[in-house]
Amino acid sequence: MRSSASSHVAEYDAVVVGSGINSLACAALLARGGWRVVVLEREEELGGAIRTAELTEPGFRHDVFSAWHPLWVGGPAHADLGAELSQRGLEYLNTAHPTGTLYPDGEAAFLTTATEANAVELERHAAGDGDAWTRTIAGVGERAELVFGVLGTELWSVAGLNLGLTAYRRLGRRGLAAFGGELVQTSRDWLTTTFSSERVHGLLAPWVLHTGLGPDAAASGFMTRVIAFAIEAGGMPVPRGGGARLVDALVRLIEDHGGACQTTRDVERIVISGGRATGVAVSGGETIAAKRAVVCNVTPTQLYGRLLEPHAVPEEVARAGRQFRFGRSEMQIHFALSEPPRWEGDERLGRTAIVHLTPGLDGVSRAVNEAERGLLPAEATVVVGQPLTVDASRAPAGRGMLWIQLQELPWQVRGDAAGELEVGDGTWSDSLREDYADRIQERIARHVPNLESSILRRVVLSPADLQAHNINLERGDPYSGSLALDQNFLWRPFPGQPGHRTAVDGLFHIGASTWPGPGLGAGSGTMVAQELLRPPAVQRVATRMSRLLRPRRA
Repeated sequence: MRSSASSHVAEYDAVVVGSGINSLACAALLARGGWRVVVLEREEELGGAIRTAELTEPGFRHDVFSAWHPLWVGGPAHADLGAELSQRGLEYLNTAHPTGTLYPDGEAAFLTTATEANAVELERHAAGDGDAWTRTIAGVGERAELVFGVLGTELWSVAGLNLGLTAYRRLGRRGLAAFGGELVQTSRDWLTTTFSSERVHGLLAPWVLHTGLGPDAAASGFMTRVIAFAIEAGGMPVPRGGGARLVDALVRLIEDHGGACQTTRDVERIVISGGRATGVAVSGGETIAAKRAVVCNVTPTQLYGRLLEPHAVPEEVARAGRQFRFGRSEMQIHFALSEPPRWEGDERLGRTAIVHLTPGLDGVSRAVNEAERGLLPAEATVVVGQPLTVDASRAPAGRGMLWIQLQELPWQVRGDAAGELEVGDGTWSDSLREDYADRIQERIARHVPNLESSILRRVVLSPADLQAHNINLERGDPYSGSLALDQNFLWRPFPGQPGHRTAVDGLFHIGASTWPGPGLGAGSGTMVAQELLRPPAVQRVATRMSRLLRPRRA
């Protein structure tokens, strides 16, 4: 990655704080649009939660945090920049076997990238569920403009209003009301009224965890449908060689268009002059000027508690930003194995990119509830990622690799729901981290008999480790903030300051804490870049008038 900057002070059109996917996508779009842009990252590596490293053993290239890129490949930034990124060395690999769920009794259910095959699989578990799947996919596809429009539009804006009017014209008054109800429906309600089989419920329910929600949370039903459609349509793509290849390509694109990306540049304060953001002050006393915009990819607690001086914004906004709530914490476990994992049961398990271990819908719900009450779940939902099923280049030939994600953990541990582990003072000590990882390892080993005998090295990252690695993973929350309804949709990041514009002219807020929330889709960075690149209103009116007055051809 890029080295730290020299002491030379420069002026840019835009300063982007933080180097996560939203920052890099925003900077790439602005740089390509002719803006002089600089990205400032406080850590030694660019990429935020996208990091690839030989974390365990030489030759094993682990995606340390985020790992799977369906939202990026299916998103607007990739659609716009993909060809140029490919020219800079980015290559995506994919699979027809993206996900499955393995139950404690050894039974499994799977999703592929083919509607017909998925219908057959679901029908195997309950008569009628295959047809229900076909109807679900068709329904999302028929309303894709609205469904994905919600996720790709600045809702608190004229564009958001226009999307609402489009929905009204297409669906009518009653149809719009029904669509609004679908947006806030829980995953439990949607799953149990759509599919008969508990196996099917358990196949889909774990995916709401990947959106920062639980199956009984408002809007989780809508997100379950979106994720199911996206998995079937897009598979589970990853960059050849690791997620950092996406970061490398974006950085090259930015620099090729005259921009800069600098590491070890800790921004301490946003500089405001005449009510407008005019730059940033970095550690060491240097000020970097921004002629047109400052774009911050940070949590609201950082923006309003550290980067903005008191009285820069109304006190009620600053207070609400400082009180922004975070969601459940996460743990990551990385295994380097001497041989590929040998799963018992269905042979498809060994070639599936992501396997969830769970008792089913109620199991996911119970684990979420326990975590939200401060308990270590007795039976967590274990996300078992198998990167080598998609990209064999990430480990030496004949070896194995597992990427484990646990999304149902408390930040402050009050106890163990299983009554087995001593939690001490409730902080994530090294001993608590390893003891809990032992429990998860034992769960996986029940289904992978050669797991423990093949471990070359295991590396565990607790919620405290995640926070130490990345300032935006506050309290070990991988989604940078609770997605409860009052911090979601129109109200993200929080009701007192929705959207990406702030109370300071020229200052924009992007990242997972803002709409459309977490994931690698780069939605917020793309929206802000598009807004900044839009011609001024006077110029837009003049352009329209010139088109109207242009002589028509005979």
